[in-house]
Amino acid sequence: MGTCFSSSTKSTAEISPFDLVVKPPPSSAAADTAPPTQRIPTAKTETPTVSFAATVRLYGPPNSLVTSYLRFALLHKKVPLRFVPSEDQKPTIQVGSETVSGSQEVLLRYIEDKFPEPRLMIWKFNLEGFDEATPLIVRAIWLQHRSMLWHMERMLRWSEDLAARGGKKAVDPSVGTPKMEIRKFAKSYTHLQELMLEHAQMEERILFPVLESVDRGMCKSANEEHGRELPMMNGIKEDIKSIGVLDSGICSEALFSLASRFKSLQMMCKTHFEEEEKDLLPMVEAAEMGKEKQKKLLNQGLEVMSGTHSNSFDFLLEGLTPQEAMQYLDLLMKFGDPNLISSFLCSDVVD
Repeated sequence: MGTCFSSSTKSTAEISPFDLVVKPPPSSAAADTAPPTQRIPTAKTETPTVSFAATVRLYGPPNSLVTSYLRFALLHKKVPLRFVPSEDQKPTIQVGSETVSGSQEVLLRYIEDKFPEPRLMIWKFNLEGFDEATPLIVRAIWLQHRSMLWHMERMLRWSEDLAARGGKKAVDPSVGTPKMEIRKFAKSYTHLQELMLEHAQMEERILFPVLESVDRGMCKSANEEHGRELPMMNGIKEDIKSIGVLDSGICSEALFSLASRFKSLQMMCKTHFEEEEKDLLPMVEAAEMGKEKQKKLLNQGLEVMSGTHSNSFDFLLEGLTPQEAMQYLDLLMKFGDPNLISSFLCSDVVD
C-alpha cells in the first residue's frame, strides 16, 4: 500500500476519529435495513469545520452517570466545553444566556437540536443485520469489533507512513521528534493490545460457553484464531521496543517489518471478526435467553473487560462513529450495573 498520505502535509499520527465525515442514516424506511457507514481513517484536511464560539457549560454531580453521558455527547459535537461540578442532581446545560435543565432525554434532544452535526442519535438500534431483538452481548461485541478494526487500520497507515519516512522526522512539528512519535505509537498500541486481549478473554470466558451449551465444538475455530493472533500481537510489541532504542535513519528495516506485521494482523482480525459475526453471533439468539439473562451476560462481559473500560474507555469510543459511540454508551447506561458503569464513566468528568 505504501504511504497512504503522501500528498498530505499532516502525519498519520495526527489522524483523529472525531475528524471523520459521518453522514446521517437515510430518513426513509430504508434506514432500518441499510448497513452503517463504513469508516476509513482520513486526514484532518478533509474535515469540514464547524465553528461555535460560545463555551458550553455542563452543570451536574461529577459522579452522575447522566452527567458523564451528556459530557460524551457534547464532546462528540466538538464544542468548547467546560464542566462545572454541582450538587444539583438534575444536570443543566448553559449556552450563552440560554439555560436548559431536565432529564437525560430532554437534554440530549436539546444537544441534537442546538448542534446538529455530527448527528448522534438514531433513536433505533441499527447494527448491520441485527435489530432490537439482538442479544445485548452481541451488540456490544459488534461495536467492539468496529472500534478495534478502525484502530488497526489507523495504526497500519501510521506504521506505513513511518516506514516510508525511514524513521525521519514527521512533516508536522506537533508530532515531535522521531523518538517522541514512536513513544506515541507505542502508547496507542498498548491501548489497542489491551482492548484486543480483554475482548478475546471476554468471548472465551463469557460468550463461548453459552454457544458451547447449544452445540459442542461450535467455537473451536474461533478459539484457534485467538491463539494465532497472540504471537503476531507480541511480535508487534517487540518490534516497537526495538525501534524505540534505534537511532533515527537506521531503523528502516525494523519499520518495514512493523508495517508488514500490522498488515497481517489487520487482515487476520478482519477475517476473524467477519466469521464470528456471520457464523457465531447470530447463534447467541438461538440460545433463547430472556432479558435478565442477557443483562447478566453483558455485565459479566464488562467485568472481564474492566481494565479496558477503566483505562482506555475514551480509546474504545474513539474508534467508533459518533452514532456508534452513543449506542455503546446507551447499552451501558440502560443495561449495565450502575456501580460497574460508574467506574468507567465517572472517573474523568472533572476538567
